[in-house]
Amino acid sequence: MTTRPALTPEELAASPVLVPQQTHDHTVDAAAPQKVVVDGVAFDAVTETEVVDHVLREMSAGRGGMLLTPNVDILRQLRRPDLQGIAAQADIVVADGMPIVWASRIQGSPLPERVTGASLAGSLPAAAASAGRSVYLLGGEEGVAEAAAENLASDHEGLRVAGWHCPPHGFERDEDQMGAIVEDLQRTQPDLVLVGLGFPKQERLIGVLRSTLPRAWFIGCGGALTFLSGRVSRAPEGIQKSGFEWLHRLAMEPRRMARRYLVDDLPYAAGLFARSARRSTALNGRAA
Repeated sequence: MTTRPALTPEELAASPVLVPQQTHDHTVDAAAPQKVVVDGVAFDAVTETEVVDHVLREMSAGRGGMLLTPNVDILRQLRRPDLQGIAAQADIVVADGMPIVWASRIQGSPLPERVTGASLAGSLPAAAASAGRSVYLLGGEEGVAEAAAENLASDHEGLRVAGWHCPPHGFERDEDQMGAIVEDLQRTQPDLVLVGLGFPKQERLIGVLRSTLPRAWFIGCGGALTFLSGRVSRAPEGIQKSGFEWLHRLAMEPRRMARRYLVDDLPYAAGLFARSARRSTALNGRAA
């Protein structure tokens, strides 16, 4: 894996949009790569267990990487020209939303399962604890990352929490704030970094920070730090598997989530299924 030279805090602060510049071949198994393209994004056809095993193997080999977990809202945004490169610079891309899994089935190239950032934010630290690895939590509202770190350490014996940090609003345009993040990561040298700042800010930040820690694995986990902190609960497992976890989120945070789910994502999901159906028809027509 080729890495860029580490950037100085001044260089980081000089790039307020934090656009990643490196492109990676996000292959989970180089011997038998299997990709499923859904609405223009290539997803790795893997289970959560396979993702965790791969990350631990890469850590043992001294190689870092980036995990991208698009849900419907992120997949919608990845159609924007200024965001299309984010998926290409990830090492592993998995489907966080059940509608993406359904779309893959409709088009005739099914993904094996939904793999959410929220679940990986629990399973990866658990695996890291068993391997004697460390984790760093970055993001969330004031006190969220610290509470999440305490809960992870309590739940997973042997987990080394390298640190946590909740950057203030606008930190990416502040030289001192960016420098403090880089300095703390370089000082603590975590193996796994959970970044909960929301898409695309967390992915843009990861695209910059990973050059300072080429052996670490980064995952943009959105609101998962809030779940880990205990401030907001995830839906029961049955609802998660049904594909209607968004209804639980909407009920828990109606003012924050209503526009995203009802105005932006539902129409996009309908279009996604229609495009997947047309893709299936086209592929079947060529096969005939």
